[in-house]
Amino acid sequence: MANILEQFKLTGKKALVTAAGSGIGRAYAHALAEAGAGVAVADIDFDKAGTVAGELKNIGAESFAVCADCSKEEDIENLFDHVKKNWGRLDIAVNNAGISTIGNAEKYSIGEWDRIMNLNLRGNFICAQKEAAIMMPQKYGKIIFTTSISSSIINIPQFQVAYSVSKAGLEHLVRCLAVEWIPYGIYVNAISPGAVYTTALEAAHLKPLVPQWEQLYPIKRLGHVEEFKGAVLYLASDVSSFTVGHVMVIDGGYTLY
Repeated sequence: MANILEQFKLTGKKALVTAAGSGIGRAYAHALAEAGAGVAVADIDFDKAGTVAGELKNIGAESFAVCADCSKEEDIENLFDHVKKNWGRLDIAVNNAGISTIGNAEKYSIGEWDRIMNLNLRGNFICAQKEAAIMMPQKYGKIIFTTSISSSIINIPQFQVAYSVSKAGLEHLVRCLAVEWIPYGIYVNAISPGAVYTTALEAAHLKPLVPQWEQLYPIKRLGHVEEFKGAVLYLASDVSSFTVGHVMVIDGGYTLY
């Protein structure tokens, strides 16, 4: 049996992380690169993607940046064209793209509902299809989604009906794909974060909520993006060889209430 630390290494593996220009996605990209993987950095903001790719190169990792809005099929197609051209294979894919808005259900516009579903659920499914098309001939792959504790709870004090429903759908997608694709050697799992300190929380409609959220958590704070690096490394590495269709909740104890 291999040394446990050796099993966490990703030397020679090729990875993709979407929405990797900041926040949890950037932390995921760094974790994979630090473990030895080459990392394709995709983000809707090409400058941010390029910055992160540069950071990874500075620590000795192979990396390239791609501009991709994962709610648009043409962008997804272009993204995977770049992956195939640069890597020729794909061992690890982290589907991290997602958006949320706040609003009462009775006032929610269908346009906003569709915008969130198109990225959080539809776009992530299309990415997974593209990933599986590369991984199936390899008979190996790790696909990891970012879901949310909002998939199984009702957020307070804010209401986020479209976001919560999209993430609930995404979690069940994880289970469906896990069962369908494990015969091909493709492991599908997810990380389900609680609230996390990111620049997104500086937005005017979210910043006032942060102190309230902190008091709702048993740990009396939100998460830090670095606290998710170990989870993505576990799911991306061979250590998780018996982990199939798992949704790993990392939420400072919030959902224990």
